[in-house]
Amino acid sequence: MVAFAAGPKPGAATPSGRTGGFLILAGAVLWGTTGTAQAFAPAGADPLSVGAVRIVVGGLALLAVAALRGELSGHRWPPLPVAVAACGIACYQPLFFAGVLQTGVALGTIVAIGSAPVAAGILGFVFRGERPGLRWAAATALAVTGCALLVGGGGNVSVEAGGVLLALGAGISYGVYATATKELLERLPYTAVMGVAFGFGALLLSPVLVLSPPDWLAEPRGMVVALELGLVATAAAYLLFARGLSAVPVSTAATLSLAEPLTAGLLGIVVLGERPGAVSLFGAALLLGGLALTAGRREGS
Repeated sequence: MVAFAAGPKPGAATPSGRTGGFLILAGAVLWGTTGTAQAFAPAGADPLSVGAVRIVVGGLALLAVAALRGELSGHRWPPLPVAVAACGIACYQPLFFAGVLQTGVALGTIVAIGSAPVAAGILGFVFRGERPGLRWAAATALAVTGCALLVGGGGNVSVEAGGVLLALGAGISYGVYATATKELLERLPYTAVMGVAFGFGALLLSPVLVLSPPDWLAEPRGMVVALELGLVATAAAYLLFARGLSAVPVSTAATLSLAEPLTAGLLGIVVLGERPGAVSLFGAALLLGGLALTAGRREGS
Protein backbone atom coordinates (compact mmCIF):
# COMPACT_ATOMS: atom_id res chain seq x y z
CA MET A 1 0.00 0.00 0.00
CA VAL A 2 1.28 3.48 -0.89
CA ALA A 3 0.54 6.21 1.65
CA PHE A 4 1.64 9.70 2.57
CA ALA A 5 3.80 10.09 5.64
CA ALA A 6 1.90 10.21 8.90
CA GLY A 7 1.83 13.29 11.11
CA PRO A 8 0.19 14.67 14.23
CA LYS A 9 -3.57 14.91 14.23
CA PRO A 10 -5.32 18.26 14.63
CA GLY A 11 -6.63 19.15 18.05
CA ALA A 12 -10.26 19.68 17.06
CA ALA A 13 -12.59 16.87 18.09
CA THR A 14 -13.61 14.63 15.21
CA PRO A 15 -17.37 14.22 14.73
CA SER A 16 -18.97 10.79 14.79
CA GLY A 17 -19.29 8.88 11.55
CA ARG A 18 -23.02 9.52 11.31
CA THR A 19 -22.61 13.23 12.07
CA GLY A 20 -19.85 13.40 9.48
CA GLY A 21 -22.15 11.84 6.91
CA PHE A 22 -24.84 14.43 7.51
CA LEU A 23 -22.27 17.25 7.30
CA ILE A 24 -21.23 15.96 3.87
CA LEU A 25 -24.88 15.76 2.81
CA ALA A 26 -25.34 19.39 3.89
CA GLY A 27 -22.30 20.41 1.86
CA ALA A 28 -23.60 18.52 -1.19
CA VAL A 29 -26.96 20.30 -0.87
CA LEU A 30 -25.11 23.63 -1.10
CA TRP A 31 -23.17 22.36 -4.13
CA GLY A 32 -26.51 21.59 -5.72
CA THR A 33 -27.35 25.30 -5.84
CA THR A 34 -24.69 26.01 -8.47
CA GLY A 35 -26.82 25.14 -11.50
CA THR A 36 -29.70 27.34 -10.37
CA ALA A 37 -27.32 30.19 -9.54
CA GLN A 38 -25.69 29.98 -12.97
CA ALA A 39 -29.12 30.13 -14.58
CA PHE A 40 -29.44 33.65 -13.17
CA ALA A 41 -26.03 34.76 -14.44
CA PRO A 42 -26.02 37.56 -17.03
CA ALA A 43 -26.05 36.67 -20.70
CA GLY A 44 -22.59 35.93 -22.00
CA ALA A 45 -21.31 34.41 -18.75
CA ASP A 46 -19.00 31.69 -20.05
CA PRO A 47 -19.32 28.44 -18.01
CA LEU A 48 -15.54 28.08 -17.72
CA SER A 49 -15.24 31.68 -16.51
CA VAL A 50 -18.05 31.12 -14.01
CA GLY A 51 -16.30 28.02 -12.68
CA ALA A 52 -12.99 29.84 -12.29
CA VAL A 53 -14.61 32.80 -10.53
CA ARG A 54 -16.36 30.38 -8.19
CA ILE A 55 -13.06 28.79 -7.11
CA VAL A 56 -11.21 32.11 -6.83
CA VAL A 57 -13.92 33.73 -4.68
CA GLY A 58 -14.36 30.57 -2.62
CA GLY A 59 -10.61 30.11 -2.20
CA LEU A 60 -10.13 33.67 -0.96
CA ALA A 61 -13.04 33.26 1.46
CA LEU A 62 -11.64 29.99 2.82
CA LEU A 63 -8.20 31.54 3.24
CA ALA A 64 -9.78 34.45 5.10
CA VAL A 65 -11.64 32.11 7.47
CA ALA A 66 -8.48 30.13 8.22
CA ALA A 67 -6.48 33.34 8.74
CA LEU A 68 -9.08 34.81 11.10
CA ARG A 69 -8.95 31.60 13.13
CA GLY A 70 -5.15 31.81 13.23
CA GLU A 71 -4.76 28.37 11.66
CA LEU A 72 -2.49 29.12 8.72
CA SER A 73 0.72 29.32 10.74
CA GLY A 74 2.42 26.97 13.16
CA HIS A 75 1.91 23.86 11.02
CA ARG A 76 4.17 21.67 8.95
CA TRP A 77 2.47 21.40 5.57
CA PRO A 78 3.30 18.19 3.67
CA PRO A 79 3.92 19.42 0.10
CA LEU A 80 2.76 16.32 -1.79
CA PRO A 81 -0.85 16.04 -0.53
CA VAL A 82 -1.23 19.86 -0.67
CA ALA A 83 -0.13 19.89 -4.31
CA VAL A 84 -2.32 16.90 -5.18
CA ALA A 85 -5.40 18.43 -3.52
CA ALA A 86 -4.87 21.79 -5.25
CA CYS A 87 -4.39 20.11 -8.65
CA GLY A 88 -7.55 18.06 -8.14
CA ILE A 89 -9.54 21.21 -7.39
CA ALA A 90 -8.09 23.12 -10.33
CA CYS A 91 -8.49 20.28 -12.84
CA TYR A 92 -12.11 19.47 -12.01
CA GLN A 93 -13.60 22.75 -13.26
CA PRO A 94 -12.13 22.92 -16.81
CA LEU A 95 -12.43 19.16 -17.36
CA PHE A 96 -16.08 19.15 -16.30
CA PHE A 97 -17.10 22.15 -18.37
CA ALA A 98 -15.12 21.00 -21.41
CA GLY A 99 -16.70 17.54 -21.15
CA VAL A 100 -20.20 18.99 -20.87
CA LEU A 101 -19.51 21.26 -23.84
CA GLN A 102 -18.49 18.34 -26.05
CA THR A 103 -20.96 15.65 -25.05
CA GLY A 104 -23.88 17.59 -23.57
CA VAL A 105 -25.00 18.46 -20.06
CA ALA A 106 -26.80 15.19 -19.37
CA LEU A 107 -24.07 12.69 -20.26
CA GLY A 108 -21.23 14.94 -19.10
CA THR A 109 -22.82 15.33 -15.67
CA ILE A 110 -23.63 11.62 -15.41
CA VAL A 111 -20.06 10.56 -16.22
CA ALA A 112 -18.35 13.19 -14.04
CA ILE A 113 -20.52 12.87 -10.95
CA GLY A 114 -21.19 9.17 -11.35
CA SER A 115 -17.52 8.23 -11.74
CA ALA A 116 -16.40 10.25 -8.71
CA PRO A 117 -17.47 7.71 -6.03
CA VAL A 118 -15.90 4.85 -7.97
CA ALA A 119 -12.65 6.79 -8.41
CA ALA A 120 -12.64 7.78 -4.75
CA GLY A 121 -13.26 4.19 -3.67
CA ILE A 122 -10.37 2.90 -5.77
CA LEU A 123 -7.98 5.66 -4.68
CA GLY A 124 -8.98 5.27 -1.04
CA PHE A 125 -8.23 1.55 -1.24
CA VAL A 126 -4.91 1.90 -3.09
CA PHE A 127 -3.44 4.83 -1.15
CA ARG A 128 -5.13 4.52 2.23
CA GLY A 129 -6.08 0.87 2.55
CA GLU A 130 -9.79 1.71 3.00
CA ARG A 131 -12.16 -1.18 2.34
CA PRO A 132 -15.61 0.27 1.59
CA GLY A 133 -17.54 -3.02 1.84
CA LEU A 134 -20.54 -4.51 0.07
CA ARG A 135 -23.05 -2.10 1.59
CA TRP A 136 -21.16 0.87 0.14
CA ALA A 137 -20.95 -0.87 -3.26
CA ALA A 138 -24.71 -1.54 -3.28
CA ALA A 139 -25.57 1.98 -2.12
CA THR A 140 -23.21 3.54 -4.66
CA ALA A 141 -24.59 1.44 -7.51
CA LEU A 142 -28.12 2.45 -6.52
CA ALA A 143 -27.20 6.13 -6.22
CA VAL A 144 -25.21 6.27 -9.47
CA THR A 145 -28.01 4.52 -11.37
CA GLY A 146 -30.48 6.98 -9.91
CA CYS A 147 -28.21 9.88 -10.87
CA ALA A 148 -28.02 8.63 -14.47
CA LEU A 149 -31.81 8.34 -14.71
CA LEU A 150 -32.37 11.69 -13.02
CA VAL A 151 -29.99 13.65 -15.23
CA GLY A 152 -30.49 11.72 -18.46
CA GLY A 153 -34.21 11.08 -18.08
CA GLY A 154 -35.08 13.64 -20.73
CA GLY A 155 -33.51 11.48 -23.41
CA ASN A 156 -31.26 14.20 -24.89
CA VAL A 157 -28.02 12.24 -24.55
CA SER A 158 -25.37 12.24 -27.27
CA VAL A 159 -22.13 10.31 -26.95
CA GLU A 160 -18.85 12.00 -27.87
CA ALA A 161 -15.80 9.95 -26.90
CA GLY A 162 -13.64 13.00 -26.22
CA GLY A 163 -16.28 14.61 -24.03
CA VAL A 164 -16.80 11.40 -22.09
CA LEU A 165 -13.06 11.15 -21.39
CA LEU A 166 -12.94 14.76 -20.22
CA ALA A 167 -15.91 14.21 -17.90
CA LEU A 168 -14.30 11.01 -16.62
CA GLY A 169 -11.17 13.05 -15.92
CA ALA A 170 -13.31 15.43 -13.85
CA GLY A 171 -14.65 12.54 -11.78
CA ILE A 172 -11.14 11.21 -11.21
CA SER A 173 -10.00 14.73 -10.24
CA TYR A 174 -12.66 14.79 -7.55
CA GLY A 175 -11.47 11.43 -6.22
CA VAL A 176 -7.86 12.65 -6.21
CA TYR A 177 -8.83 15.82 -4.34
CA ALA A 178 -10.90 13.94 -1.75
CA THR A 179 -8.16 11.36 -1.09
CA ALA A 180 -5.42 13.97 -0.66
CA THR A 181 -7.68 16.12 1.51
CA LYS A 182 -8.41 13.17 3.79
CA GLU A 183 -4.67 12.81 4.38
CA LEU A 184 -4.33 16.49 5.28
CA LEU A 185 -7.33 16.41 7.61
CA GLU A 186 -5.65 13.73 9.73
CA ARG A 187 -2.94 16.17 10.81
CA LEU A 188 -4.24 19.72 10.21
CA PRO A 189 -7.35 21.82 11.08
CA TYR A 190 -10.06 21.48 8.46
CA THR A 191 -10.43 25.23 7.89
CA ALA A 192 -6.69 25.56 7.23
CA VAL A 193 -6.76 22.56 4.87
CA MET A 194 -9.60 24.06 2.83
CA GLY A 195 -8.02 27.50 2.77
CA VAL A 196 -4.63 26.32 1.57
CA ALA A 197 -5.93 23.74 -0.92
CA PHE A 198 -8.43 26.13 -2.50
CA GLY A 199 -5.98 29.03 -2.35
CA PHE A 200 -3.48 27.11 -4.47
CA GLY A 201 -6.29 25.73 -6.62
CA ALA A 202 -7.49 29.26 -7.35
CA LEU A 203 -3.95 30.28 -8.23
CA LEU A 204 -3.70 27.42 -10.72
CA LEU A 205 -7.04 28.40 -12.26
CA SER A 206 -6.31 32.12 -12.51
CA PRO A 207 -5.04 31.93 -16.14
CA VAL A 208 -8.57 30.90 -17.14
CA LEU A 209 -9.76 34.38 -16.19
CA VAL A 210 -7.27 35.84 -18.68
CA LEU A 211 -8.38 33.54 -21.49
CA SER A 212 -12.06 33.99 -20.62
CA PRO A 213 -12.44 37.43 -18.95
CA PRO A 214 -15.35 37.61 -16.46
CA ASP A 215 -16.92 40.75 -17.95
CA TRP A 216 -20.27 39.62 -16.57
CA LEU A 217 -19.08 40.59 -13.08
CA ALA A 218 -19.62 44.25 -14.00
CA GLU A 219 -23.38 43.70 -13.72
CA PRO A 220 -24.94 43.64 -10.22
CA ARG A 221 -26.65 40.34 -10.94
CA GLY A 222 -23.34 38.85 -12.01
CA MET A 223 -21.71 39.90 -8.75
CA VAL A 224 -24.55 38.36 -6.73
CA VAL A 225 -24.17 35.10 -8.65
CA ALA A 226 -20.38 35.11 -8.08
CA LEU A 227 -20.83 35.67 -4.34
CA GLU A 228 -23.42 32.89 -4.06
CA LEU A 229 -21.22 30.47 -5.97
CA GLY A 230 -18.07 31.45 -4.10
CA LEU A 231 -19.30 31.97 -0.55
CA VAL A 232 -22.22 29.52 -0.31
CA ALA A 233 -21.69 26.82 -2.94
CA THR A 234 -17.92 26.69 -2.41
CA ALA A 235 -16.63 28.13 0.89
CA ALA A 236 -19.49 27.06 3.16
CA ALA A 237 -20.07 23.82 1.26
CA TYR A 238 -16.45 22.68 1.39
CA LEU A 239 -16.06 23.58 5.05
CA LEU A 240 -19.00 21.26 5.78
CA PHE A 241 -17.54 18.62 3.46
CA ALA A 242 -14.09 18.78 5.06
CA ARG A 243 -15.49 18.55 8.58
CA GLY A 244 -17.52 15.51 7.57
CA LEU A 245 -14.67 13.93 5.61
CA SER A 246 -12.56 13.90 8.77
CA ALA A 247 -14.95 11.28 10.19
CA VAL A 248 -15.84 9.03 7.22
CA PRO A 249 -13.92 7.12 4.52
CA VAL A 250 -13.23 8.82 1.19
CA SER A 251 -15.51 6.40 -0.66
CA THR A 252 -18.47 7.11 1.63
CA ALA A 253 -17.98 10.86 1.30
CA ALA A 254 -17.96 10.65 -2.48
CA THR A 255 -21.18 8.63 -2.56
CA LEU A 256 -22.93 11.05 -0.19
CA SER A 257 -21.84 13.88 -2.50
CA LEU A 258 -24.35 12.55 -5.03
CA ALA A 259 -26.93 14.58 -3.10
CA GLU A 260 -25.70 17.42 -5.34
CA PRO A 261 -27.60 16.40 -8.51
CA LEU A 262 -30.66 15.51 -6.42
CA THR A 263 -30.68 19.02 -4.94
CA ALA A 264 -30.10 20.55 -8.37
CA GLY A 265 -33.06 18.62 -9.74
CA LEU A 266 -35.37 19.71 -6.92
CA LEU A 267 -34.31 23.35 -7.32
CA GLY A 268 -34.93 23.07 -11.04
CA ILE A 269 -38.52 22.06 -10.31
CA VAL A 270 -39.20 24.58 -7.54
CA VAL A 271 -37.24 27.62 -8.74
CA LEU A 272 -36.82 27.24 -12.49
CA GLY A 273 -40.17 25.60 -13.21
CA GLU A 274 -38.71 22.50 -14.85
CA ARG A 275 -40.99 19.48 -15.28
CA PRO A 276 -39.11 16.18 -15.10
CA GLY A 277 -40.49 13.03 -16.65
CA ALA A 278 -41.34 9.75 -14.95
CA VAL A 279 -37.86 8.33 -15.61
CA SER A 280 -36.17 11.27 -13.90
CA LEU A 281 -38.50 11.03 -10.93
CA PHE A 282 -37.77 7.31 -10.60
CA GLY A 283 -34.06 8.10 -10.78
CA ALA A 284 -34.46 10.66 -7.99
CA ALA A 285 -36.12 8.01 -5.83
CA LEU A 286 -33.27 5.54 -6.47
CA LEU A 287 -30.69 8.22 -5.74
CA LEU A 288 -32.43 9.14 -2.50
CA GLY A 289 -32.50 5.47 -1.50
CA GLY A 290 -28.77 5.09 -2.18
CA LEU A 291 -28.00 8.18 -0.11
CA ALA A 292 -30.15 6.93 2.77
CA LEU A 293 -28.38 3.57 2.68
CA THR A 294 -24.98 5.29 2.73
CA ALA A 295 -25.89 7.81 5.43
CA GLY A 296 -27.08 5.00 7.69
CA ARG A 297 -23.85 3.04 7.17
CA ARG A 298 -21.91 2.28 10.33
CA GLU A 299 -18.12 2.34 10.35
CA GLY A 300 -16.75 -0.87 8.96
CA SER A 301 -20.04 -2.12 7.45
